Amino acid sequence: MNKMNIDNFHIDDLIKSFLKEDMPMGDITTDNLIDMKSTSEARLIAKEKGIVAGLDVARRVFEILDENVEFVKKVEDGMLVQPGDAIAEIKGNTRALLKGERTALNLIQRLSGVATKTNELSEKIKELPAKIVDTRKTTPGLRALEKYAVRVGGGQNHRFCLSDGVLIKDNHIKAAGGIKKAVEIIRNRIPHTIKIEVETETLEQVQEALDAGADIIMLDNMSLDMMKKAVDLINGRALVEASGNVNINTVYDIALTGVDIISVGGITHSVKALDISMRFI
Repeated sequence: MNKMNIDNFHIDDLIKSFLKEDMPMGDITTDNLIDMKSTSEARLIAKEKGIVAGLDVARRVFEILDENVEFVKKVEDGMLVQPGDAIAEIKGNTRALLKGERTALNLIQRLSGVATKTNELSEKIKELPAKIVDTRKTTPGLRALEKYAVRVGGGQNHRFCLSDGVLIKDNHIKAAGGIKKAVEIIRNRIPHTIKIEVETETLEQVQEALDAGADIIMLDNMSLDMMKKAVDLINGRALVEASGNVNINTVYDIALTGVDIISVGGITHSVKALDISMRFI
């Protein structure tokens, strides 16, 4: 799990809560059908093309249920798989394999879907300087894992939570009385090590954010023409982030405007899970 930069306690707490949700009073089918000492072997198999992510999470599901389980990876996170490819082989207590199957699959399918979508966008602009980043539009409880999957897919992470970065959005601006005032107030109250990002919707707001000394300026739902003008106006004085209406058909043209960062909520909130199955062998 070290490669994920997530401690085992965090992962274990999540997994245990998912298992408890799935079998709050045990597994009535498995517990009454399968002998406690029975052992089996199973294989995780890709059923469609995509980027794998979350193998260590799936492994941990089975380890929590059976400390002696053997989980052998056939691929690594970040690798491209094709339909029919073996992803991992598992050997252990039959009850543990059956009880952990759905939770493990739900997680690895979800994370692989995030990695696959991120990779599609990242590959589309790989020859340009702009980078794909995620947002806080993540599945409740899965943020750390989904942001890990974004990195596996070739993207980068935006802030993890409200505590680790300043982003002054439209409602903040309205409540504070304007961009200049908002930036002045917050700069006097946060450590000098923290950067300030401001969301803008017009060129006038971009200029106001520049004048206020914003470190990062977000161009929210701007047209391509307005983005180009905003990039020229900023002229390297702040990092430029594009946000809104980003998909596989628009991402390249957005990157061509000269922005530094393209944030995409869809790589975590609207992805299709990668089809993966578990079969006993």
